[in-house]
Amino acid sequence: MNSKYNANEKGFYGQFGGTFIPEMLYPNVEELRLKYLEISQEPEFKKEFMSLLKEYVGRPTPLYFAKRLSDKYNAKIYLKREDLCHTGAHKINNTIGQILLAKRLGKQRIIAETGAGQHGVATATVCALMGLQCIVYMGEIDIERQAPNVARMKMLGAEVRPATSGSKTLKDATNEAIRDWINNPEDTFYIIGSVVGPHPYPDMVARFQSVISEEIKIQLLEHENRENPDYVIACVGGGSNAAGVFYHFLDEENVKLLAIEAAGKGIYSGESAATSVLGKMGIIHGSKTLLMQTEDGQITEPYSISAGLDYPGIGPLHAHLFDTKRAEFLSVTDDEAMQAGMELAQSEGIIPAIESAHALAALENKKFDPNDIVVVNLSGRGDKDLNTYINYFKL
Repeated sequence: MNSKYNANEKGFYGQFGGTFIPEMLYPNVEELRLKYLEISQEPEFKKEFMSLLKEYVGRPTPLYFAKRLSDKYNAKIYLKREDLCHTGAHKINNTIGQILLAKRLGKQRIIAETGAGQHGVATATVCALMGLQCIVYMGEIDIERQAPNVARMKMLGAEVRPATSGSKTLKDATNEAIRDWINNPEDTFYIIGSVVGPHPYPDMVARFQSVISEEIKIQLLEHENRENPDYVIACVGGGSNAAGVFYHFLDEENVKLLAIEAAGKGIYSGESAATSVLGKMGIIHGSKTLLMQTEDGQITEPYSISAGLDYPGIGPLHAHLFDTKRAEFLSVTDDEAMQAGMELAQSEGIIPAIESAHALAALENKKFDPNDIVVVNLSGRGDKDLNTYINYFKL
């Protein structure tokens, strides 16, 4: 899709993006930049990608009309059920695409970083499917709070390596993965799980995830006899689920895009991940974006009860959407997200991932008209977060 919100040839979305990497990584990233579009447009690649999405992942995922939520919030609320994908989240869409690229580039060893563990599970899954070695880097704290996903990765044959520096979360896992890539440039492919990192990763991940919004247009036509909703709501950490659900609506100016960040214990509490409010221009993990940092440029440690949203920056596409006011950014606290997760469980019989619960919490913060069509991206299911729910609600 040609959009004014696509990355340019140098990987910039407005003033955000680009490629800021150590010299030793340049050949890897340049190889990918030169070939990813060409390979992903080949008929054989597209056929294999779409076949796996259908037969293996279980796409298309339903667009579910949430009647009781709709009654409460006085609007037509639909949930895009990415939680029903194989492995339990949207992450698998991207890992299928990237593993097919890796194979065509002749790579034998796959590395990845993960926070909530869903991207790690999705990467381990596709490596098992394709018979490739898999190493997943994960923060020591995240390993503790996402134990079921760690077990799944190991069962799928992946090696899980703890990141023990810094905040011991997603940022640090990404640092370790990049170090590994620098040390093993020849045979290793780095599957990045979000719309972050050096170009072409943000653009590539957004394209693989765009199947979400592509399906919504078809499904809304069936449900409501129109392709476009009035609102699309998604949580944003790095932002891959948001990029996917926004993608085919970016140029539809009448579709309001709501990006929901984690405010943690309060935006200004010192324990937050509300990058759009607290961040300023900086470089992290190979791209220029909005980044939480101190006056002298040291990265501030983010916090969220959700392991998938405690990233100190946002992807450069989202920084551009914020900068141009194409998307409205809202921040949701731990408490608001947890209550929204419980509400969905008890009103619709669906237990969401805590990341997705942040998006649901936005329903409390907006006023809708009765005829408004609101699509919330339910990016993952809550199995991985049961311990957090149990401890929070004393279940």
